[in-house]
Parts: sequence; structure tokens; C-alpha cells
Amino acid sequence: MKRHFSAKVINLLNQVHHQNSSRVLASLFSTKTLNPSSASSSNCLRLYDRIIEIRNPKVSIVPVLDQWVDEGNAVHKHQLQSLVRSLKSFQRFNHALEISDWMANHPHFILSPKDVAIRLNLICRVHGLQHAENHFENLPISLKTQKVYGALLSGSVEEKNVEKAELIVQKMREMGMASSPFPYNMLINLYSQTREFDKIDMLMQEMEMKGIPQDTYTLNNRLYAYVAASDISGMEKILSQMEEDPNFYVSWQVYSTAANGYLKVGMTETALLMLKKMEGMMPPQGKKLALEFLVTLYAKAGDKDELYRVWNMYKPLNEIVDSSYACMIDSLAKLDDIEGAERIFEEWESQCTFYDFRVLNRLLVAYCNKGFLDKAEAAVNKAVVGKTPYAPTWNVLAIGYIKHNQMPKAVDMLKRSFLRHGWVPNSDVVTACLDYLEGQGDLDEMEDMINSLKKLGPLTRDAYHRLLRTCLKAGKSVDKFLDQMETDGFTADEETRKILEPGEFGPNWNFLHGVNWRRETVK
Repeated sequence: MKRHFSAKVINLLNQVHHQNSSRVLASLFSTKTLNPSSASSSNCLRLYDRIIEIRNPKVSIVPVLDQWVDEGNAVHKHQLQSLVRSLKSFQRFNHALEISDWMANHPHFILSPKDVAIRLNLICRVHGLQHAENHFENLPISLKTQKVYGALLSGSVEEKNVEKAELIVQKMREMGMASSPFPYNMLINLYSQTREFDKIDMLMQEMEMKGIPQDTYTLNNRLYAYVAASDISGMEKILSQMEEDPNFYVSWQVYSTAANGYLKVGMTETALLMLKKMEGMMPPQGKKLALEFLVTLYAKAGDKDELYRVWNMYKPLNEIVDSSYACMIDSLAKLDDIEGAERIFEEWESQCTFYDFRVLNRLLVAYCNKGFLDKAEAAVNKAVVGKTPYAPTWNVLAIGYIKHNQMPKAVDMLKRSFLRHGWVPNSDVVTACLDYLEGQGDLDEMEDMINSLKKLGPLTRDAYHRLLRTCLKAGKSVDKFLDQMETDGFTADEETRKILEPGEFGPNWNFLHGVNWRRETVK
């Protein structure tokens, strides 16, 4: 986990030490909060701009920080904290962790428990819970505060690890850190996800016994848990408790959750009443998210008239919000209103300033589900003029072709998706295409497909077995692929032996010329 500074930075620090270490280092690596109107504000923006420009998560931003120091610029703790927050909000967790590490590994930055908690959360997101636990164990006792335990607990909940989450909460109890609703809220959330609803009742009893108040998160989590369990009476009890408490603000999200609960058990009329209440609680500003929930739930309720009403009333007027249009297209498609979905798409397409292929993809899914593959092809052919589609666009078409047994076109779409760097294709699409190529005995296409998969990661034994079977079916020598298997460390198992023996593919011993069972190293 430990990172090192570049040679240039080390040299600079050595020079600084010889000049006046305490004075100059304090200016280069400051922990003071600066006046936003000061000259360093523009410096902060310039550093921010340099880092934000690097969008590829595989490209390190450490050289940018090192260069910033090389140029003699100051690096202030509040700058780095702000950058970490911004990168987290953009879900650029790798880069956020690099900044956190860079700050932690410099002695002039003293990390607070809050800094450590954020770093622990990032480690968990990037490297997993086990790495976060290892980091936690190496922290000094003084930094193992309630916030830091809370970050480790959040990581356990994120990975749905009930055993570890319960152990952390028990430790927090023993250390007097479980006097607030927070750890209980985290466990309620976790038990809802793992459907261990009985444990939630036990937590409520414990909170009541210890005099721990239920806050907004507690009630919301309990409401969600009752919906997940399809326990309508429990859900209604919590909803009434919220509505009757003058100190509790019942948000539109609460009614959205309740409406979803009623729809889940087929109580459509009651769900529609909840949606009316939800609409009444929508904020004057920032209705986008609430609108998307509304149209989704009205589609689920099968009420097309209300769906159109709320869309026409609340749709963005001063800007085109791609996600809202995509949500409306998807909702209309679920009601089999393809013509309506087309009109919404055309409205978006005529006004958008940036062509977001994710909106088109919603219409393509609708076309493919209905078997309108000609329409899907025409829409894509029109959209790609002067533009490069996202890989998921080809993936949507591939799924449609597979569903309607047009496998040559599905293979072509999968191949196109491989052209987008970093795209990991849908495993069902890959399997269907490989099955087809194997059945056809198309060795050239199979080898091309396998090579594309190899660029994404190590090949599996199944991939090599497919190559062997396709090779034999095509009447070609398997030597090259056996060599590749051996190079990749696979040894021959029973399935490999069955493939190479005479049988389904006829007498295959000709193809084993020169291949003796030293290939038993080919497992």
C-alpha cells in the first residue's frame, strides 16, 4: 500500500532541507486552511484541472502531484482533501485513494481520524474488505475512533459480510462506540439486503432497551426492510409513525418506497395514492430524480395516462436531461407503447447538444424485445454517422440478434464491442457466440474471438477446450493450441483427454502427431 515519491521530488526535498527545511517545507506542504480569495485559490484550481483531466483509472495521478511540487507549487492539505471528495463523488475511487496515499505518506500532513476513515473506505472500494482490515489493524490506537470503525463497518455492509459486520459492531459496543443509531442503521441495512428480517426486530429491542433513539435513517431503513420482506402491515406501521411525528420530514422518497411496496404485492390503487402524495412532496428545484422515480413507478403500475401527465408537467424545459429521457423511453417500452417511446426519443435527439448513446440504447432494447431488428439497425446506422457509439450499443444489438437466432450478426456485434478499450462484454453474449462458432467449426472466427477475450484477462480452461473442439471439427492440427495451453500453465484433465481421443470428431490421432503425454503437464 505504501507509495514513494519520484526521484525529482526527493531531490527537491533534499535541496529544500539544505536551504531551510522548516521554512520552505512549511510553504510547500501546508496544513493550514487558506482564504478562498487568496492567490493560491487559482493554484488549487490549476491542480484540480490537471488531475480531473486524467479520466483513465489505470493511469496514475501521482506523477501529476509530483510534478506540481517539482514546479515549486505549494500543496495544502485542504486542497488534497477537496480533491479526494471530488474524485469520490465522480466514483473515481482509484485516483482518490492515490491522493489519500500521497498525503498519508508525507510526514508534513498529519491525518485526522476523518482522513483515515475516508482512506479506509477507499481501500475497501478499490482493494476489498480484507485489505481494509489489514490497514485498520496497523493503525495506532489513537486513530481507531468511532469514525474509523464506522468506515470499516460500511465496508463490511458494502460486501454484505454479515459475520464481519456483526463482529465490528460488537467491538464498538465493548468500546462504548455504539451509543448512536449509526451502527444499528448499518446492520438494519445489511439484514434487509440479506433478508435476515428477524435480526432487525432484535436490533430494535436493543435500541429501545439502551435508550438509543431512532433517527431518520433508522425509520427509512426499517421501511425499506418491510418492503423487501413484502410485510405491508409493518411498512404501514412505520409510515404512520413517520407521518404522525411532527419532527419527522416525510420526503418524496418515503412515499416512493411505500408505493413500490404496494405494487410489489399487487395493491395498485393504494400505490397510486402513494404516488400522488409523492408528487406533492417533490422539491421546487431539482425534480429530476423524483420525476424518474415517478415515471418508473407509474409504468410499473400500468397507468399510461398518469405517466404522460407527470412527464409533460415536470419534464426538464430549460435543459435536456439525458437520464430523464432514457427513463421515459424505458417506461413507455414496458407499457408496449413503442410509438410513444419513438416520439420521446425523437424529441430528445432533436434538442440534445451531446449525443448520449445510452438514450438510444433504451430504444434499441425496446426494438429488440419486440423483434423490430430492422428498426434497431436503422436507428444505429443513423446515429453512428460522424459519431462513435459506446460498446453497450453493440451489446444491445448482439442480445437482440441472439434472441431472434441471427447468430452471424450477433458475432459481428460482439466483435465491434471489443474495439472499445476496456469494455468487458456480457458473459451470456460471449457464451452464445462461442457456442455458435464451435457448432459451425469456424476456427478462424473462434480464434479471433478467443484472442480478443485474452486481451481482457487470462483465458479459462473452457476457452482452450472450445478451441480444441473447433480445431478438430475443422480438421486442423491442435498442436498450436496445446502449446498455448502449456504456456499458460494448464495441464490435461479428463475433459482434455476426451476431446483429444477418437470419438465425436472421428479418428483424431493424426492431429496428435508429435504430441505425447508429456502434455500431461497441460492440465
